[in-house]
Amino acid sequence: MPSYTVTVATGTQWFAGTDDYIYLVLEGTAGCSERHLLDKPFYNDFERGAIDSYDVTVAEDLGEIQLLKIEKRKYWVHDDWYLRYITVKTPVGDHLEFPCYRWITEDKEIVLRDGRAKLHRDDKTQILKQHRRKELEERQKMYRWKEWHPGFPLSIDANCHSDLPRDIQFDSEKGVDFVLNYSKAMENLYVNRFMHMFQSSWSDFADFEKIFVRISNTISEYVMQHWQEDFMFGYQFLNGCNPVMIKRCRELPKKLPVTTDMVECSLERNLTLEEEIKQGNIFLVDYELLDGIDANKTDPCTLQYLAAPICLLYKNMENKIVPIAIQISQIPGPDNPIFLPSDDKYDWLLAKIWVRSSDFHMHQTVTHLLRTHLISEVFGIAMFRQLPAVHPLFKLLVPHVRFTIAINTKAREQLICECGLFDKANATGGGGHVQMVQRATKELTYSSLCFPEEIKAKGMDSKEDIPYYYYRDDGIKVWEAIKSFMTDVIDIYYESDEVVCEDLELQAFVKDVYVYGMKGNKSSGFPKTIKTREKLSEYLTVAIFTASAQHAAVNFGQYDWCSWIPNSPPTMRQPPPTEKGTVTIEQIVESLPDRGRSCWHLGAVWALSQFQENELFLGMYPDEHFVEKPVKQAMMKFRKDLDEIVSVITERNKNKKLPYYYLSPNRIPNSVAV
Repeated sequence: MPSYTVTVATGTQWFAGTDDYIYLVLEGTAGCSERHLLDKPFYNDFERGAIDSYDVTVAEDLGEIQLLKIEKRKYWVHDDWYLRYITVKTPVGDHLEFPCYRWITEDKEIVLRDGRAKLHRDDKTQILKQHRRKELEERQKMYRWKEWHPGFPLSIDANCHSDLPRDIQFDSEKGVDFVLNYSKAMENLYVNRFMHMFQSSWSDFADFEKIFVRISNTISEYVMQHWQEDFMFGYQFLNGCNPVMIKRCRELPKKLPVTTDMVECSLERNLTLEEEIKQGNIFLVDYELLDGIDANKTDPCTLQYLAAPICLLYKNMENKIVPIAIQISQIPGPDNPIFLPSDDKYDWLLAKIWVRSSDFHMHQTVTHLLRTHLISEVFGIAMFRQLPAVHPLFKLLVPHVRFTIAINTKAREQLICECGLFDKANATGGGGHVQMVQRATKELTYSSLCFPEEIKAKGMDSKEDIPYYYYRDDGIKVWEAIKSFMTDVIDIYYESDEVVCEDLELQAFVKDVYVYGMKGNKSSGFPKTIKTREKLSEYLTVAIFTASAQHAAVNFGQYDWCSWIPNSPPTMRQPPPTEKGTVTIEQIVESLPDRGRSCWHLGAVWALSQFQENELFLGMYPDEHFVEKPVKQAMMKFRKDLDEIVSVITERNKNKKLPYYYLSPNRIPNSVAV
């Protein structure tokens, strides 16, 4: 009688093993096997990390194996089991791989296809078509869209982490408990003694050092030493943790009435301001989105303030970007002076601090939360709803949505919710952050997520003109490597643009992102359909780059750039100055966050800057969803391309006082997971 050798691999996560009854059915073109009991409870099979093999004898040859059914039945209590994969050796010696990489919960049967990726058109038999349709029907019941706040991109329909499907939950919910992590961070940083000292001001800048943790040769210490310098202020717009705000100034906005006379002492080329603008030496950062946002009122004992500054910057003869004018509010007038480097020291310093504080709010809420976390969740939900596990695009995307929906759900549960942790230290807490996301979502465009396109649109693409913009240089390298990988894989499964057009599941995925995730907003420019392989390659690159590289660039530098509180104040406790010549050091210190808020902020930026345990970095795909040799070769090429980028970045960073490494592929996690 024919015999099949079945090998079962259990996951390595905590509690991945099971003591339940496990049954197997093989279904082929010539018939089905009987229901085989592979293992009884306490026979020491299916333990965490185990690979167990069994011989399954059948009465007659089953033909080509199409489906494999695994059933788990409770022994004593419900015992979740993480199944990595199953391989089947047929009587004629063929080896079939059945990827799973899922949790099997309760008393449940799951049905697996073999690992060869298939488009909808490739399934010829009714049984495979039916399996495909049923999988998506079940997923669409589990992964439902929900509006968390009006004006936000839609998110998952779950009130808390434990409501999520088991497959997308964190292995340990405790590991992503923001309250626990922030408190633990403050304990590790030895600042918990200041935690409850809200309203208590620091005495001077040096006093902030009481909570500053010195780690040898880190950027944070360099920031502490140089934060007051104009060079450091300008450098952060290029390579800090929010390097997305700066753009070349083509024309001076009417709301910023700066004249040549005002800035003449800052200009080094004996040109007028208008001539400097024409030559491309003037840059602009505008925080208009913050104008009118409500400041945090959750603490009646502390008034908090927001502003919407406009900052004019200049590329000097050393090619360094330095500030030359700052207007702290949007509307010019006698109560809204334009601050200049030639002003009194503390006038100019306080103006720069207001810009740095506004930059922090834009970074956290728009650059970080909206444009990486929430957008990646949209792609993830649409993927689960519209792409079956056998689809090549599901296999491509699934490593890049790992834990994203879970971290966002936890954030909505604890961090950005009403009375959440965001309210503790941030001037945009108490609802301001919600208003910001609502405004920014209206302006969000698909083209702005296409990295090279966005850099060019801002006039920041010339390496000759702006030679020290490492965020741009490294980002374009990583973007091109990802896009090359996408193109290689797409060409394996889509031999023509016509096949792209005819892929109903692909089109449903793209439509779900547009109609539900982006609420059908035409001005967003998100495509409703995709008609060419080139456009598909770009679309997938947007999804993967956003979840991996873009998130890494704006997340993991938070401790480096924001831990020195005066350089990145999460709140301001005094209103902006309305005249020049009155600012004192005491007024600046009174404006900066108090001791308690400083500590909450420090704990947050520390916790958010840490990698997950067992982090998977770009190009690392230990879950082998693909089994085809051409795809594995494309993956090898991708990893080689990434390794070359790592080498280039490592060489460039040698002996630099301010190395830029956030977009080095060996430091870019595959997905938004923190």
